[in-house]
Amino acid sequence: MATVETRHMTADEFILLPNPADGSRMELQRGEVVRTPRPGFEHGLVQGRAFFLLETYARASRRGRVTVESGQLTERGPDTVRGPDVAFWSFERVPADQTPRGYPDAAADLVVEVMSPSDTDTQLRDKVREYLTAGVRVVWVVDPADRRVTVYHRPDEGRVLWPEATLTEEEVLPGFSCRVGEFFA
Repeated sequence: MATVETRHMTADEFILLPNPADGSRMELQRGEVVRTPRPGFEHGLVQGRAFFLLETYARASRRGRVTVESGQLTERGPDTVRGPDVAFWSFERVPADQTPRGYPDAAADLVVEVMSPSDTDTQLRDKVREYLTAGVRVVWVVDPADRRVTVYHRPDEGRVLWPEATLTEEEVLPGFSCRVGEFFA
């Protein structure tokens, strides 16, 4: 019996793809392109607030840079490239004098994923595990529906913070502090 090998796309090939005409988002999952619909308005507001809070910190502290939906390589052979909603990259991981055209060889220090109504707990758990295994130091999962942020330093071990709580991340973002409610204001 003959077998057919499936050829998987690499991260280097994936980055060269044109943006989808329908406006959907793309990620590379174990060599296969997966499309998802653009997020809704509320998702965009929360994502923008997360970016603003982290960008304000990054500019004031001069410790790193913040990206929105930029690729994070999480696996090789076959390759996986995720597009976190927001990510913080310290200058220790991606030096200030370097701006990678493709995907950085280093993992982001912090990834922020904003939950969409279509996200399942299993999907998010798998993404968190994937990011942390790839070397991301901390993942924040922001849930607009419940107005909470779950902080992960290890897979399957999240700390839930509600709107009145203060979010700090001294090991990754020294001096950063905000109320969780600022993500939803």
